[in-house]
Amino acid sequence: MARSPRTGRRVTTRAGTAALAAMLTVVLAAGGAAASDTLPWTGDSAAGAHQPYQHGYSVTDLLRWNPADDAHAELLRAKVPLQKRNAANAATQRTPALPADTQLLTLAGDYGNAFFESHPYTNEFSQYLFNYWQYADFYASWHGMPTEGVPVSYYDPTKDWREKWFEFGMLNLPNPGYTNAAHANGVRSLGCVFFSDNDRGDQTYAELLVRDADGTFPVAAKLVQLAKFYGFDGYFINQEAKVAPADIPAYKQFLRQLRAGGIYVQWYDSINSSTGAISYQNEFNAVNGPFVRDAQGDVSDSIFLNYWWNRTKLTNSKSYAAGLGLNARKSVFAGVEAGQYQFDQPYNLDDNLDASGAPMNAIATLGADFVSSDYAAKTDDAAQRDVFDRERRWWTGSSQGATTPEGTWKGISKYIAERSVISGTTFATSFNTGHGLSTWTKGRLSNPKEWGNVNLQDLPVTWQWWIDSAGTPLKADFDYGPAYTPASRFSYQKIGAYNGGSSLVLSGTLDSDNTARLYKTDLQLTKRSTLELTYNKPSASDDSELRLGLVLAANPAKVIQLPLTGSGRHTTGWTTGSVDLSAYAGQRVAALGLVVAAGARPIPGYQVNLGALALRDGQANTPAAPQDLRITELLPETGELFLSWKRSGYDKVRRYDVYLDDTYLGGVYDDVYYVKRFTATSGTIKLVAVGPDGSQSPAATTSFDLATAPGGVKTSAKPDGTLTATWTSPVRGSGGPITLKVQSLDTAHPYTKEVELSATSTGTTLTGVPVDGGDYLLSLRAGTGTITGARGTFADTEISPYPAAAVAINGNTFTFSRPALPDWHTLTILEDGQPKSFATTYSSGAKPYIIRGRTTRAAETVTMSSATSKVVAILEDYAGNKATTVLRGN
Repeated sequence: MARSPRTGRRVTTRAGTAALAAMLTVVLAAGGAAASDTLPWTGDSAAGAHQPYQHGYSVTDLLRWNPADDAHAELLRAKVPLQKRNAANAATQRTPALPADTQLLTLAGDYGNAFFESHPYTNEFSQYLFNYWQYADFYASWHGMPTEGVPVSYYDPTKDWREKWFEFGMLNLPNPGYTNAAHANGVRSLGCVFFSDNDRGDQTYAELLVRDADGTFPVAAKLVQLAKFYGFDGYFINQEAKVAPADIPAYKQFLRQLRAGGIYVQWYDSINSSTGAISYQNEFNAVNGPFVRDAQGDVSDSIFLNYWWNRTKLTNSKSYAAGLGLNARKSVFAGVEAGQYQFDQPYNLDDNLDASGAPMNAIATLGADFVSSDYAAKTDDAAQRDVFDRERRWWTGSSQGATTPEGTWKGISKYIAERSVISGTTFATSFNTGHGLSTWTKGRLSNPKEWGNVNLQDLPVTWQWWIDSAGTPLKADFDYGPAYTPASRFSYQKIGAYNGGSSLVLSGTLDSDNTARLYKTDLQLTKRSTLELTYNKPSASDDSELRLGLVLAANPAKVIQLPLTGSGRHTTGWTTGSVDLSAYAGQRVAALGLVVAAGARPIPGYQVNLGALALRDGQANTPAAPQDLRITELLPETGELFLSWKRSGYDKVRRYDVYLDDTYLGGVYDDVYYVKRFTATSGTIKLVAVGPDGSQSPAATTSFDLATAPGGVKTSAKPDGTLTATWTSPVRGSGGPITLKVQSLDTAHPYTKEVELSATSTGTTLTGVPVDGGDYLLSLRAGTGTITGARGTFADTEISPYPAAAVAINGNTFTFSRPALPDWHTLTILEDGQPKSFATTYSSGAKPYIIRGRTTRAAETVTMSSATSKVVAILEDYAGNKATTVLRGN
């Protein structure tokens, strides 16, 4: 985004972000670190053979979009509804004088920046997870996504970044796991629309502005439909290519149509609203202001200011917003280039403070995920402690959670007040950060393998860390178990979690009372309210005491301390203590915490792990057992499992946990789930619903036994329209016939064929199957045995020719438009048998064809050498099929 006055070149936090989506390596100004793509995971963490992942969209892709066309669509939807945030309560803020209405947008990679591996969850601990939702109002996903159908083999991460010869979409969607986590915390999730003169090939904003006969914009309608289907909230519009002045009114109407559809729109400070030229204002003024509000009303919701501001520009921005009747703390976002400058920022956010110390404008950061993405050891599990410290420093100013910032960077929390959605009469947490080196269930190791799933992240501890002590404060950390490598300042015994992947550990010398404030809340107490803490104290018995801490809204200056009897004793495992809150019925709890009361003398080597905290209201909140649990696909040859069930409302269920017998497989708030590396040959799948108070339903179950199913399933689809399948007989057959079914996974182009074969058959060949390159599922069942299957791809022999109407001919000049086909790769133009030459993006040299995603827009206008020559267009798809269209001559 924009050009840096410091370096005189285009900058970004990391290779592959939207402005440089195809760049592999960039040297950063801060520390000389190298930003790089998130490379494909290897080994056990490698993508599953059919693991669902997201893709980008060109306008032509978007216009024909139908979720039925995408076999992965249902597994890529976010289902958690946006939660309402509590009203501000300045008295319980870390900085009470800080205005609570200053908004923040963080524009960053979600789970890194993997081009073909944008999964909602996977089995990798070191995959970066955002942990500071309490300071954000918007999370916009910022990275490159190849368009649908690009073969993964086209990406070679070892080559120079200019060697990505495939198409990135002008539209990138937010990761559904991140949208779920954002919504759980009251944060809105945004996708990104991006145009530049280079980075998206021949894609151009003008394609957005095509109108229907009634004057509306079909692309805007599709963007609204897409956001609502996938469950996110809006778009960040990064228009970094000049706009024709005549198009500006239409562009503004396009943005208005998005907003009318219930979509949040943030505009980037890049375009002069009169001339359409690229013009970074670095303040909110009459040049860019009409893209937010003009004489006809609101155009977009807010603007992301380019980075080269100062106090005068930010003061002017607030004043200009006020003149338009806008609240600058919600509509004008001062941009911070987090990724390039990191902790050595050339622009000081103190310049955004007025004379009273209050922020004048909102704040937006680009690339705050640098804490992981630009760290040399980012994929090393043992180095994640450093990633955690870097992230804590970015958000709070101190890697250790101290009140004094490290260096000149003071932390986002100096300017943004912490927020909370914790309300109602119940609350539960297991201090789960959303990834782990193993998984525990009620203190029992239920899976020894690493994982990463932001869907499972509990609401973050509000303050990292706020521990008051008259002596030496205890140190806080998340304990991920014996395989974890904590920072060198810690020496605690690694226990792991009670539920999930982590617990919260407090350790050190206990020489005075420690009050650890944990959660900002607005909880209502009833006559039957209780507060439970599950803890583990591996240090020796002493005369300390754990006391649950309540801060009531009626008296926020006081921490009510509720002792847990016997909590100074050494424990041999997890134990749960509970306090009765009926004496406070009718009161509202503004904060929850823990007081570690010291003994008569200092206690060296003190340690307590917090495994779960739950407020219960005495009502019957336990969810019912889930309904309609089904194995929708069991693919033994690729080790994959697909599940589905009936989902209950978020007010009743906060997530579903999936087990194989007693081994934890993962969880999500959804009605579908995917498991990779699934190698079990028999067992029972269990599904447990978890309520808002942490209570767990009875398990729904479904069993399988591969001994009763055909094994070793192999399939092969051929260009002649035949599909051959082979298998081995079940070990324990029921004697019943074998039912074979083939169905297209593209329901927009349905194909289903079912045959019944003898119980002894071990193979068959079907005829007349599609040859369109679509995906299919072949399933087999022997009698009443377990249904297994295999996924495959039909042979691809079909290609539509390039339509002659797609080229505009003016005398001897031909202007080619991008084929509106889902499956094409190159377009060769022959003049009298000789190929024309076409320039490519990033000045990467000419090619003897138009290459999807890399040919420049300007190069697609060609003046032929002769006015009487024969001109032929040859379209080729990813499978190598070709079709010829004669454009001129015989």
